[in-house]
Amino acid sequence: MLGLNLEEPRAIREAKEKGERKVVLRQLNRLVGAIPDALLSQIQGLSVEQLEALADALLDFSTLTDLEGWLQGEVRG
Repeated sequence: MLGLNLEEPRAIREAKEKGERKVVLRQLNRLVGAIPDALLSQIQGLSVEQLEALADALLDFSTLTDLEGWLQGEVRG
């Protein structure tokens, strides 16, 4: 309307993403213990939408196997 660009700057979006990813990883570590590097790499590669889905799904996790199964479903899905 006034020629203002109200889109959030990329640097701010990326900082929020990084923060969200860090929180999800901390929650996973508390739930299932140390996460193997291979799984960490998969988590780092998730899109924002997938990361948000993981944040919801991890509430039902109790073992590392739960995380592995969820990640396998994301790769296939």
